[in-house]
Amino acid sequence: MKVTGNCVDDILNNVSEERQEAFKKLHEVIVKNLPNGFEPAISYGGLGYVVPHALYPDGYHCRPTEPLPFASIASQKSSINFYHMGMYADGKLLNWFLAEYPKYTTQKLDMGKSCVRFKKLNNIPYQLIGELMQKMSVKEWISIYETKLKK
Repeated sequence: MKVTGNCVDDILNNVSEERQEAFKKLHEVIVKNLPNGFEPAISYGGLGYVVPHALYPDGYHCRPTEPLPFASIASQKSSINFYHMGMYADGKLLNWFLAEYPKYTTQKLDMGKSCVRFKKLNNIPYQLIGELMQKMSVKEWISIYETKLKK
């Protein structure tokens, strides 16, 4: 079940009790490892990590009133989902993540194009997520976004 809110704290406080510890820890790891320029924010009604309009006034091409998304987390029906647009857009970064993932958890990787689903909350590879967040600067993300994704 998707958790929404009007601010970051709303979302963190509205996660179901059985997921709250893992969700908050994932958020804390992401924030601790966010490169300068990215910030936590509400993005498409959920908890996102974005390039604010102050750094990228154009916003997201699909909805310019939204800041440029980079990553997000969501509590869905059967999992906590972690989304990372950098992995979607940069094959080298994706390949790094795929090679590193088994070193950090015994949980089988359940992944879509930019989404990693964590069904077993005690096996979330927090350290790996922290390292992943450090791998791309705001400047690199904007360059990749403008080259590969912006229409």
